[in-house]
Amino acid sequence: MKKTLIALALTLGSATAALAADIVETAVQAGSFKTLVAAVQAAGLVDTLKGPGPFTVFAPTDEAFAKVPKEALDALLKDKAALTKVLTYHVVPGKVMAADVKAGKVRTVQGQELTLATTGGVMVDNARVTAADVVASNGVIHVIDTVVMPR
Repeated sequence: MKKTLIALALTLGSATAALAADIVETAVQAGSFKTLVAAVQAAGLVDTLKGPGPFTVFAPTDEAFAKVPKEALDALLKDKAALTKVLTYHVVPGKVMAADVKAGKVRTVQGQELTLATTGGVMVDNARVTAADVVASNGVIHVIDTVVMPR
């Protein structure tokens, strides 16, 4: 009986931990954001995105990063200030679910505005949202097919 209770407690603890994954953990678990996670680490933004938030992250997939010319991506990954500017341009304060997205401009954590369009699917600047409402404990991720660049 005691072993059963301990096993049950461990199982419930693991299930709770899985449900409570923050934005960074959720991106890692998804497996399709290796470049994004590496960039977040290089920029020193892991602790921020593990913070209380809430945040809405428009997360480019590895395929989206593959569209960026290799030399431009390598240079970006070596320039912490520029990398931070690009990454925080993908983050909006608050938890904005897909049903709440409205066409127009929205201010990013970086300070500039993203342009959202909702005709024929959701667009974020020139990127298409390919999966929405990936819920994390401190916000939500919307998957995009292109890395968006601040002006």
